[in-house]
Amino acid sequence: MRTAVEALAAVLGGTQSLHTNALDEVLALPTEKAAEIALRTQQVIAYETGAANVIDPLGGSYFVEALTNRMEEAAEEYFDKIREMGRGSMLEGMLVGIERGYFQGEIADAAFREQDLYEKGRLVKVGVNEFVNPDERPLDILVIPPETEERQVATVRKMRSGREQSRADKALDSLKGAAATEENLIPLLVECARTYCTEGEIVDALREPFGEYTEDPRF
Repeated sequence: MRTAVEALAAVLGGTQSLHTNALDEVLALPTEKAAEIALRTQQVIAYETGAANVIDPLGGSYFVEALTNRMEEAAEEYFDKIREMGRGSMLEGMLVGIERGYFQGEIADAAFREQDLYEKGRLVKVGVNEFVNPDERPLDILVIPPETEERQVATVRKMRSGREQSRADKALDSLKGAAATEENLIPLLVECARTYCTEGEIVDALREPFGEYTEDPRF
């Protein structure tokens, strides 16, 4: 129900792309039934509400325009901060912000403020901290059996045994060498895919020249 309201609000606000999460995604991969409900939610909005029949259903609404302006102003404040960290460069500012943990800190602070509102009862989430049904039946979630993993491993091994290994090795070597330069990697990634390199092999090829980045946690 919450997703339906949020999705309708997004459509009325002029979203160009919409995805509705399944009701069990916080617990596991969606079951077919949960995925179907998510899809039907979008279809009800698209075909039954009439919201998609008008270019801008809420056009001219002071409330919507005021909220949009407020969001733009807040975004511009962040852009200015990022440029300041980068001494005028947005790109450099992003890199500096990541290294300083600025973005992680902003996200953590926002999450803390919201959690604080929950615990004080000033932010209501129906079924979470208010109007909770203690007798609610647990969801039936998707359980992936071990056989699925075994089947996927067998599939990858069969694919590897049937490919032209020399072509795959050459594609991976070319990718690894180019990653240390300014060369465009997209054509090389496509070639890796065409020679049936696995995602893990491609990541390993890039890991050596690029290294691994681990962001320091902020508390």
